Amino acid sequence: MLAILDYGAGNQTSVRRALDLLGIPCRITADSGDLERSAGIIFPGVGASGQAMHRLQTTGLDTVLKKHIAHGKPLLGICLGCQIMLEYSEENQTETLGILPGKCVRFSENLQDQGVPVRIPHMGWNTLHFRRESPLFAGVDPESSYYFVHSYYTKPAEDLIIAECTYGLDFCAAFGRDGLWAVQFHPEKSGRPGLKILQNFYDWCVKQNVCAENGAVLC
Repeated sequence: MLAILDYGAGNQTSVRRALDLLGIPCRITADSGDLERSAGIIFPGVGASGQAMHRLQTTGLDTVLKKHIAHGKPLLGICLGCQIMLEYSEENQTETLGILPGKCVRFSENLQDQGVPVRIPHMGWNTLHFRRESPLFAGVDPESSYYFVHSYYTKPAEDLIIAECTYGLDFCAAFGRDGLWAVQFHPEKSGRPGLKILQNFYDWCVKQNVCAENGAVLC
């Protein structure tokens, strides 16, 4: 079962519908027992960083989430969840979770593409260009497009960047390491490529749990 973290930041229902379509067992939850029993956690979100961090901290879910990650629980951050996995966000000048090194910054209001002003927020479909391979994108056509809605973008440590997107500038669209991933776009709203990413995440979670149950170091 995948746990979809419920911390009042929206978008959980869209993720659940996508997982239901794939036949992946899931539950929207803030219950620590559900998180413990889950094969992996999806950390979605829409809204503002300051408000999201306040909700996580007042409920203690920030500590719970970091505990599970420290113990190797797979995690996939989406949109706002992706942004607050880093250390700091310019939005509301917020100290965020610090799960991975980096910060989140706002697109410049003066951003242009070939002399044409770029609208903020970035909203719509864009392709990615990949820096390195990742199990999260296994079997996904590299020319696929994904759905974005955001005014801020992430700047993680360079060695964590998996893929970038171009919108007035090149920004990080996916980052992380095996089992700990974050995507700025919405896979649950990105058609077949997005569904494949969610399936890949679930398959990874299942494999890691089987390996752990078998006591394997490598699986």
